[in-house]
Amino acid sequence: MNSTSELPLAGITVLDMSQFLSGPYATLRLQDLGARVIKIERPGSGDLSRSLYLSDTEIGGDSTIFHAINRGKESLAVDLKKPEDIDRLKRLIAKADVLVQNFRPGVIERLGLDYETVRAINPGLVYGSISGYGEDGPWVARPGQDLLAQARSGLMWLSGNDGDGPVPMGLAVGDMFAGAALAQGLLAGLVRRGVTGKGSHVQTSLLEALVDFQFEVLTTYLNDGRRMPKRSGFRNAHAYLSAPYGVYEAKNGYIAVAMTPIPKLRDLMELEALEPYCGDPAVWFSERETIKKLIAGAIAERTVEDWMSVLEPADIWCAPVLDWDSLLESEGFNGLDLLQRVEREDNVSILTTRSPLRVNGARPKIARAAPRVGEHTAAIEKEFGL
Repeated sequence: MNSTSELPLAGITVLDMSQFLSGPYATLRLQDLGARVIKIERPGSGDLSRSLYLSDTEIGGDSTIFHAINRGKESLAVDLKKPEDIDRLKRLIAKADVLVQNFRPGVIERLGLDYETVRAINPGLVYGSISGYGEDGPWVARPGQDLLAQARSGLMWLSGNDGDGPVPMGLAVGDMFAGAALAQGLLAGLVRRGVTGKGSHVQTSLLEALVDFQFEVLTTYLNDGRRMPKRSGFRNAHAYLSAPYGVYEAKNGYIAVAMTPIPKLRDLMELEALEPYCGDPAVWFSERETIKKLIAGAIAERTVEDWMSVLEPADIWCAPVLDWDSLLESEGFNGLDLLQRVEREDNVSILTTRSPLRVNGARPKIARAAPRVGEHTAAIEKEFGL
């Protein structure tokens, strides 16, 4: 399936007034399902993530992160400080299906582009908003940035070993999960519009998405006397799970072992030292550090391949720990066809990821790279009569 006209959201026009990661991630997901996404950018500098560099690599004057999250989109330059440009944008909003914005709370109202205002222009518009901590309350004016949202969410106390202090996730998970949540809400809004003809306002925030991300362990905490989770002091991988759950170092790499009965490991590993812990499963938690150290000592004596040949045939839940080099060399990854090269007329060419979804058995493909600032302004103005 290479034609966007065959995808579920073909014919849907999305206006992306968001910057950085969370909002653009939501619109990327819609685009991968066939929607047309028009980025609304300030003339000249555009989306601030164009200069948000993760390394010293830039392509066509923009950061790799901008290219990754804005591939295939169009760019319309609009100066939101000019009333005539606001009027022009409102005429475009009247013809759109979805609008996404992640301005700081209060800014969109000052621009006169808040949901209550624009639904008078377009009653069927599905309008999405992402903030840092919601639309009101004592944190509303705080910077809505991923690391800071992680810090306030409690998430940092689940990773790392006991005694390590808070450990942040190595990815912008607040942005990604907020974007994914918003995309789900926007799709539901489009379904509702198809039934009733009415639009809707879908809202989420980094904090709300991060709390939802933790629903499994938070529910345990809330219904278990609010006992704080305790991370293992050795090879922690999940604060609530017993031994052997963790990552262990072998002679030539690392192996992850998930939920597995200790008696079964004792037999397969021929590790008699585990015998005292093979009775009551409650001991697998209360003595998890001792058990994990015994397992770690045994695993360290052999290679990853040796242990996989013993454990995997016995249906032990285990896996080698891959880095990106070994992941990209693996048959499992290459069989999924998850990478694509996107290009632009000014010789920009970038290898990036593809949609995680398959529709009717095929993964959508986007051939075009992220746009230059205002690259499509003239064409969009002509098409929509702006």
